[in-house]
Amino acid sequence: MIPIIGGITLLVGLFVLFGLHNTDNVQTSKLEATVLSRDSSTVMVQDKDNVIYTFEVNDTATCSNGNVVLEYTGILNKNMEYQDVSVINCDTMPTVSENGVPSDWQDNGIFSNYYTLAYNKMKELTLDEKIAQVMLVRYPNSNQIEELKKYQFGGYLFFAKDFSGKTKTEVKKMISDVQAVANIPLLTAVDEEGGKVVRVSSNSNLADEEFAAPSSLYADGGFPLIREDTIKKSTLLKSLGLNLNLAPVVDVATDNDAYMYDRTLQQNTALTATYAETVIKASKGTDVSYTLKHFPGYGNNTDTHVSSATDTRSYDDILANDLPPFEAGIDVGAEAVLVSHNIVNSIDASNPASLSPSVHNLLRNQLDFTGIIISDDLDMGAVNSTDDVAVKAIMAGNDLIISTNYETDIKAIKSAINNGTLSEEAIEKLATRVIAWKYYKGLLFENQK
Repeated sequence: MIPIIGGITLLVGLFVLFGLHNTDNVQTSKLEATVLSRDSSTVMVQDKDNVIYTFEVNDTATCSNGNVVLEYTGILNKNMEYQDVSVINCDTMPTVSENGVPSDWQDNGIFSNYYTLAYNKMKELTLDEKIAQVMLVRYPNSNQIEELKKYQFGGYLFFAKDFSGKTKTEVKKMISDVQAVANIPLLTAVDEEGGKVVRVSSNSNLADEEFAAPSSLYADGGFPLIREDTIKKSTLLKSLGLNLNLAPVVDVATDNDAYMYDRTLQQNTALTATYAETVIKASKGTDVSYTLKHFPGYGNNTDTHVSSATDTRSYDDILANDLPPFEAGIDVGAEAVLVSHNIVNSIDASNPASLSPSVHNLLRNQLDFTGIIISDDLDMGAVNSTDDVAVKAIMAGNDLIISTNYETDIKAIKSAINNGTLSEEAIEKLATRVIAWKYYKGLLFENQK
């Protein structure tokens, strides 16, 4: 009899511990979240850990846009987007935290000390400016300053053509000129991986020689040389006014004919994880942020610049062989992760990773990543024919989207907000996170314009 009573007591204690309560003899739970989108039968929300859920809702529980409290029965699956639970009620969230930031935005993440400053700065922006803050735009071929004045993008992404033939003085002026007209300082980004992808050091006016591929560095001097190379790379980028490197590639590729192979360390999972850790650690204090890519691991797949690529590996294979390098980089303070356009069948067979809430949930929930998630370029062949691709990228969980066709993307996002497909609060949350990153990076100060 005593063991039975003890078991009952334990169950009661567990219900109390997990915040469950009884309404009409039905156990219910509550979730504070921001509504991303809604229609007559479903609502998509993002919780304080930036995990995305889609619920079916009935007429009495239809959520309005904004920050809400969902009451439901059943058990959430944090690794999946669509939830098999019953929503009982959905109310507007009654309170915010003491600093004014909605409580469901408080994730205790890497940039959370700056959320109050960022939130107040975000509230000064127009809707167009909020949308523009979540966009990392390819540096246009012309009218770069005029376009920036008009839209106030979150950042510019520079390619080799933008540095070609220029001196260091000319590059510094190019970047300082755009920073001078940015109401909020820009992310100034580049892919300077080393080896095949050298946007800056391909110009001999800017560097004595091109940066070497990670595999060559490892072969010549191991991780000490990789650390030295990261610091040298950062020093050059910072001197030119660049503050974000879309590197390192921490994919594990085993086939030397694979598209990504030449850009990887060309070593096993454990060594690639050490590579990720080495680069992120070395980058700290250099004023240049680094980006782990291409989540959840590119593997031996084909080139998504020109067409779609499908990854048929098992979920367990990806967890064991592809995620550890990302996890290692995140554990030592990686600020950004870039998501690929590969379709990963074992996670989401219907969407490219960049447009998949389930892939983003894996990054947030399984790896506890609280930094900025960046989509790969939405102009790439794998996704550029997708309708409203920028809207889908935001609803998938990206904080920052790389855009070439920025006018089309901004128009689509604004239209989605105006017609209720996407909530303005969702954009406000993302803009706040991007601006908080800029405070963290020292690009913004409290008394700055």
